[in-house]
Amino acid sequence: MNRLLLILCILSPILPSISSHEFAVDGKVLELHESNFDSAISSFDFIFVDFYAPWCGHCKRLSPELDKAAPILSGLKKPVVIAKIDADKYSRIASKYNIDGFPTLKIFMHGVPTDYYGPRKSDLLVRYLRKFVAPDVSVLESDPGITEFVETAGTFFPIFIGFGLDESAISNLAIKFKKNAWFSVAKDFSENTMALYDFDKVPALLALHPHFNEQSIFYGPFEDTFLEEFIQQSLLPLTLPITEENLKLLKDDKRKIVLTILEDETHYESKELIKLLRAAASANRDFVFAYVGFNQWKDFAEAFEVGRKTPLPKMVVWDGNDVFFSVIDSESIQREDQGSQITLFLERYRDGKVIEKAMGPSFSGYISSLLGMRTVYILVFLVAVVVLIATVGKEEPLVVGTRDPSHHVGTAVADNRETARMSADKED
Repeated sequence: MNRLLLILCILSPILPSISSHEFAVDGKVLELHESNFDSAISSFDFIFVDFYAPWCGHCKRLSPELDKAAPILSGLKKPVVIAKIDADKYSRIASKYNIDGFPTLKIFMHGVPTDYYGPRKSDLLVRYLRKFVAPDVSVLESDPGITEFVETAGTFFPIFIGFGLDESAISNLAIKFKKNAWFSVAKDFSENTMALYDFDKVPALLALHPHFNEQSIFYGPFEDTFLEEFIQQSLLPLTLPITEENLKLLKDDKRKIVLTILEDETHYESKELIKLLRAAASANRDFVFAYVGFNQWKDFAEAFEVGRKTPLPKMVVWDGNDVFFSVIDSESIQREDQGSQITLFLERYRDGKVIEKAMGPSFSGYISSLLGMRTVYILVFLVAVVVLIATVGKEEPLVVGTRDPSHHVGTAVADNRETARMSADKED
């Protein structure tokens, strides 16, 4: 008996380390189940979990992206482990974390879950998740440090650099907007850096949009209210091209959208107009300025009463959901003096010279989700059940839930089903 106690005393310091190595961080996606899920969550500071269902088409397409991202993320200084669990099979876990669609993605930071709505391609996923393990505010000590920070941050997110600012000045807002941007303060920098980023005094907060080659400077006041307003307005570029991915960026922005519909975004005339829109956006930061080409996204443009014979460019103000406003006598933008026409459009809108209009039913189905995507899925499920009952006894019955998103149900959803992903928190 005494010998057994002695052995236990010797092994007791070792046992925790054996337990902590239950999961190998080898660059592979961990397959979790009900008995080891809680242990996995508590074993890692950062663990990204894919709650999936084997029959889900979106889940099947996501799986190889996670396989590619896993070795990169596990090799970070602060590793992010990727795991997955069959939430359809392990319903207790699914119920505990309110999983009602597949795939549902969550990142657990020190055991606390946060919903993930970011990109799902492996390279973008890596960029996004790197932000969760980075410091809330990076401290940059030199010009080379500033350059390295900007290069490492990449072009997917806006970058904020406080010159001559104390870390504490932006720390609270950096935490609040961490999923949307990179934050840093530069403690030491030269006049060359000031010239490079085009500011001439400190303190100053620089906002960079590398992907759009845009930047803006804020000289204060540096109270939280004014700082937050500047950061919030600088999360988006001055002019945002409308794409399915970019529509997601508008979800958290409460400003109305000055939307310009062009014939083709790539035409020289369109690019010149976009420059004028950028200037107007700089002077009217209470709006988001966006544009879309009819040739690039016909279905989207048609929701704003635009057809092949509509004179373009056309401007409207959109609430981001299911309502837009036509400005009386200022819809179409003529070729001459377009800057003045944009100014007049904004003046008339602010004066209330508008006609409020509702979007078409098919558009609101995937942009504003008047029924909500969950309701759509319930309707799809009910239709599938009816079909299943009607086809009992046939050789190839319909398996509910196996539909690929390219197979549409219902006229209202049919034309724009894939784009519905923009406003849905869950995909299947």
